[in-house]
Amino acid sequence: MIIDAWGQHPTLRHGQDPIFDSLRRWTRSEAPTVELPVDTTLDVMNAGGVDKMLISAWVAPRNVMISNEEVAAFVDHAPDRLVGVGSVDISRPMEAVREVRRCVRELGFKAIRVLPWLWEAAPTDRRFYPIYAACIEEGVPFCTQVGHTGPLMPSEVGRPIYLDQVALDFPELVIVAGHIGYPWTDEAIALVTKHENVYLDTSAYTVRRYPPQLVEFMQGHGAGKVLFGTNYPMITPRKALQGLAELQLEDTARTAFLGGNAVRVFNL
Repeated sequence: MIIDAWGQHPTLRHGQDPIFDSLRRWTRSEAPTVELPVDTTLDVMNAGGVDKMLISAWVAPRNVMISNEEVAAFVDHAPDRLVGVGSVDISRPMEAVREVRRCVRELGFKAIRVLPWLWEAAPTDRRFYPIYAACIEEGVPFCTQVGHTGPLMPSEVGRPIYLDQVALDFPELVIVAGHIGYPWTDEAIALVTKHENVYLDTSAYTVRRYPPQLVEFMQGHGAGKVLFGTNYPMITPRKALQGLAELQLEDTARTAFLGGNAVRVFNL
């Protein structure tokens, strides 16, 4: 089983947002002009051999790019293939806590994601802490991004070391840190090695762009700590997985990376 731990089925608002102009330059792509059907995402998953994809809401300051309700509707279209991940407005802590509960209890979501660079706030910012407590209470992971940002926003808040303090303050919190952590990959590896409940996912990178130290980690004692992800639609699963054999993962490590770790971490 292959599970994509970081994807999104984009709305037109999300796809056209100017914040992604820099990414479009890198990928030589154009902003979409029509809404993407859910079946298109399913076709892309099929082409890459992906069984399930976790798709996320996007809540930014004063701007909801993909709402929790929209994610729930996408999941309803293909409940055996798509898994919902909610997001919240950290500027309103109590409303955010209630929304975490609603996402899990009513919408059936399996995680909550908030991106520090969208808020220009490190994960140690006090506004995040009620969200961490709510995730623990609801039994779902907190997903976030580590590493530099593709959009032209400050990258400093993506330093993996910030999550060290979070994991110390909330040892029960399961944290999935996406995007590898580059250029602080060694810092990210040290973080997930130190903390039992902290994981990395490989979203936004193709297999052939994984840093050597990450590959070595996956081949050895980190086999249970890294999850496959794409950051679709930026990268399709088929493209992300090209060259998988070159990682030279043993069968157990390969199975864990592609889906086994996600099943365990997200309680699938």
